[in-house]
This record gives sequence, structure tokens and C-alpha cells, in this order.
Amino acid sequence: MEPLQAETKATVLVVDDTPDNLSLMSDLLKDEYRVKVTNSGEKALKIAGSATPPDLILLDIMMPGLDGYQVCAQLKADAGTRHIPVIFLTAKDEIEDEKRGLDLGAVDYITKPISPPIVLARVKTQLALKASADFLRDQNAYLESEVQRRTREVAAIQDVTIMAMASLAETRDNETGNHIRRTQHYIKALALQLQKDSPYAAQLDDHTIDMLFKSAPLHDIGKVGIPDRILLKPGRYEPHEFEIMKSHPRLGRDAIIRAEQELGMSVPFLAHAKDIAYAHQEKWDGSGYPEGLSGEAIPLSARLMALADVYDALISRRVYKAPMSHDKAVDIIREGRDTHFDPLLVDAFLAIEARFIEIADRYRDSDADMAEKERQIEIASGDIGAA
Repeated sequence: MEPLQAETKATVLVVDDTPDNLSLMSDLLKDEYRVKVTNSGEKALKIAGSATPPDLILLDIMMPGLDGYQVCAQLKADAGTRHIPVIFLTAKDEIEDEKRGLDLGAVDYITKPISPPIVLARVKTQLALKASADFLRDQNAYLESEVQRRTREVAAIQDVTIMAMASLAETRDNETGNHIRRTQHYIKALALQLQKDSPYAAQLDDHTIDMLFKSAPLHDIGKVGIPDRILLKPGRYEPHEFEIMKSHPRLGRDAIIRAEQELGMSVPFLAHAKDIAYAHQEKWDGSGYPEGLSGEAIPLSARLMALADVYDALISRRVYKAPMSHDKAVDIIREGRDTHFDPLLVDAFLAIEARFIEIADRYRDSDADMAEKERQIEIASGDIGAA
């Protein structure tokens, strides 16, 4: 059977400019503790700030150079050393001297000549208190890191859930996966611009903008419920086809609601997703669908998506159409001010249109993207086999 490992001794640093005092304290403490000694405040600060700091400091006050008060003040001002308990060990026995030392952060004040049993008892007490405080700090640090880790995990699960659902819808649409990325960044850019100086600034704190960015990919999740013969049809819809197509906002919202019902709770990060999915086809003048909402009755998140979605549809190439120029798209959005789009959002768009160009260029559809999308459409249409 292996012998038990000896408990590591605590380290006590004794600071005194008198050699006899250092020798006395070292002899008194050495059987119970690891003892370090130094004769100056400057050296004490270096030892305290080293990779192996002491567990407790016995500190004289009257020393050349930095006196004990100055050393204690510097120890307590440094985040790396402020938790080391300091006991003043001094011939200064006035009440004001003791009060000054304790005000600086010392845990105790012992006057010379010392009583060995008193010194040992007080050192033992303060080391026990420090061990408890260190344990609590370690536990708090661990719990904080664990909360942060689990928060990151939850955020990652949210992101994966949203992107998986959005990717499912994208496989059945004429749009590529880059459409999702572009509209995400368009919405974020608009929201950040509105956050700077607009009546909507109070609604667009950083957390809300982050949630809008995460939720935006679900705007067309309802298209999963639209038949391929309509969803993948190039060109204009017949009136009865358009009525079916107009059901996708409701299908999208209801799919998210059903997911929440399965969980037995409302999920805060999906609140914006429901609004975006259901209302992104509404228009500022009330001529949109599915409810015919107008003005600020349309959720702000959906108004942001409406502009981002239309811009991207205009400037992006599809398997059935060539892309429109940015300038022409800007003209159309400007013309839609007060009718299709919230005028304040149009103003924000016009202020940062260069940012939209950057986003569109960064996430531009490549020839390979378009070829893959065309293949997916052909598979969904039954024109070629999955192999």
C-alpha cells in the first residue's frame, strides 16, 4: 500500500529589515510552514508577484525604502496579490497605527514584542480563512466557466437548429444557400444603421440584432409545404398558383409554433423567427399578405426582412433569370418607399448601400452553386434521378 502524500505546507513570507527579527520568526514558523524571508518592501512585492506567491505575509511597518503601509497598499491594489492576507507585525502600538493598517486591507495587527502562541494562532486562523476563500473563488470561477460553456453550447444548438431548418427549405427553392447568408447580413447591416440614430434604436439593442441575424434564415421555411410544381416554376404564377404560394408565410409560422408546442414551451430565440416567417411579405401600405398589415403593425423584424429579401431577389441570378444591377435595384427600392417598404428602412438602406454591395460580393453565387441548384431543381421536378 502506497504511503499517503504529505499535505503541502502553506508558505509564509516574513518581511522585516532587522535580521534578528527574521531569524526569530523563521524559527517560530518553520515546523508548521514553508518560510520565506526578506528585508525590504521592494523585494517583498517581487516575491508576492512571482509565480509562487506566499499564502500569507507577516509585514513590518518601519523599514527603509517602502514602509509596510506602502507595501500593503500596493499589494491590495494589484489583482494578482490582493487576496494574500497581510498581518502587520510591528512595534507601533498606537490605536491610530492599527486603524491605518486595517484600513489599508490588513487582516490583523500584532505588536512587538510578540507572544509566540498568539502569533501561531493568528497565522493559523488567517491561513484557514484564506483556504476557505480560495476554495470559494475556485468554485465560483469553475461555475462561471461552466455557465459560459453551456451558454456557448446552447447558442451552438440554436444556430445548428436554425441552419438545418433553413437548409431544408433551401433545397426545395430556386434560391441558393448564399441567399440565406446574404439576407442575414443585410438585416444586420440595416439594424446596426438604425441603432445609431432612428426612432427604432430602442428596439434594436445588440442582443435583439443578434437574434434577428440568427432568425433570418427561417424566413422562407414555409416553402417546404408548397408543391414543387408551383415552388419551382420559372416566371409568373397563375392566380390560383399564387394563392397557394401565398400560404407559405402561414406554413412557416405554424411549423415554428408546432416545434415550440412539442417542447412544451415558448422559445425566446424563435420569437423573431415567427414574426419574420409570417410577415415578411407584408407591405408598408397594407397591400401585402397574408394579413394585409400596414405600417408599424408589421413587426420591425419582418419589415427588415422584406427589404433585404427583395433586394437580394433583384440583384441575384437565378436558374431562370439574370441578375439586376445594384443601381437598378436601388431605384426599385427607392420607388417602394412608403408603399412596399418602411420609409425609415429605405433611408437606412440608402445610407449604407455600399455595405450591401460588399455583402452581395462576399456571398456571391458561383457557377458551381448555380449548377448544383439547377441539379436540385431537376431532381425535385423528376427530370433526372437522384444518382
